[in-house]
Amino acid sequence: MNQTWQIRRMESNISTSLLIRGGRVIDPANDFDGVADVLVIDGRIAAVKPDIKFSTDYEYDATGKLVTPGLIDMHVHLREPGQEAKEDFLSGSKAAAAGGFTTIATMPNTSPAVDNAALVRAMVKRAEEVGIVNVKIIGAVTKGRHGQELAEMRDMIAAGAVAFSDDGNFDDNAKIFLNALDYLHNTDKVIICHEEETTLVEGGVMNEGKRSALLGLKGRPTVAEDIAVARDCLLAEYSGGRVHIAHISSARAVDIVREAKRRGVKVTAEVTPQHLTMTEDEVNPADASTKINPPLRTQADCDACLTGLIDGTIDAIVTDHSPHAPEEKDREYIYAPSGFPGLETCIGVLFTELYHKGKIDLRTLISKMTAEPANIFKLDGGNLSIDAPADITIIDPELVWTVDAKKFYTKGSHSPFIGRQFKGRAVATIVHGNLMKLNQW
Repeated sequence: MNQTWQIRRMESNISTSLLIRGGRVIDPANDFDGVADVLVIDGRIAAVKPDIKFSTDYEYDATGKLVTPGLIDMHVHLREPGQEAKEDFLSGSKAAAAGGFTTIATMPNTSPAVDNAALVRAMVKRAEEVGIVNVKIIGAVTKGRHGQELAEMRDMIAAGAVAFSDDGNFDDNAKIFLNALDYLHNTDKVIICHEEETTLVEGGVMNEGKRSALLGLKGRPTVAEDIAVARDCLLAEYSGGRVHIAHISSARAVDIVREAKRRGVKVTAEVTPQHLTMTEDEVNPADASTKINPPLRTQADCDACLTGLIDGTIDAIVTDHSPHAPEEKDREYIYAPSGFPGLETCIGVLFTELYHKGKIDLRTLISKMTAEPANIFKLDGGNLSIDAPADITIIDPELVWTVDAKKFYTKGSHSPFIGRQFKGRAVATIVHGNLMKLNQW
């Protein structure tokens, strides 16, 4: 059935209320899992308990559905400023709402790079003006993301930056990176690290191994990721600073993070749905949708990432939502840019390939997309505590649907999941008490 949705904004100067009835409420931050009602008054959580008696402006029947804290994705590429043909704050935040995300954070590999306070302030204002969901700003670690000179990160913090990254680039100058960790030492901000040692991946377009040799494509070896992760864990240990490993994909890298955590290193990590569920065997030189960085790895790497997610080595799930213009991806594999849009397919992939196959429990899955990223990045969200912002996601775990790029809200259309049938989807997204999305299937 066709998807329709609408934006319903409750007037901020009018007292409003919403009652979500009868859903299975999963709130890992508060150790709550049970059938209950959720009462929202004036944009904040007022009560979470069974059989609430309260006359409200709006009601939502969540019987048979999951009610969770609003999903959080701290690794998204909205392409503003300078690359709006690929995505912008409006289209990207609509895609987030359609996927069940109430908070997203946009990476600074834009044109120009987000490396100064004035640009951060402008983006914060832009997000407030057009964002359908909460849009957070990640600043660059170095000027221009060139890895040569530190950006004024403290000024960017004052302007509203929630974290820092030169994502897309590995900061290969160890001294500069160590200086960045020292510079942020007395703040609560973390550096998000793109971990591929540059000299080992130049020109590579997929995982290095038998499959790349068979296809005649230059590879990007796992050791490039392993070396980078090991270096940054060691520098974090030496400095006492905080690092967050972006889109981890290598089994050895997972082991390195696990061991670093055992030593007390301040390191956290994230993984994408694609690195949990897809392998290099799905690479087709005639379809550039599978070209991503880091590349799709082996089944052993996928299994190690899933193990790491379950045992707590990996703290968060992100999409690495990376839309491109159609003409960019409709090129030979070696020339096409890396990445594909993931906000609208994330729940479908995770529920179909992991939850419904018994590979992960719901509490862990929801925690990795709510409470844990909120804790890492010190966000006011990720829970359904009384008086918390009413950011809520409602998921139908049994809903069967087919991925159709023509129904995407993102501007990106090149997804390896086009035509796939999934089971599980967000059916309502509530941001600060506003029922942002109504699905009819």
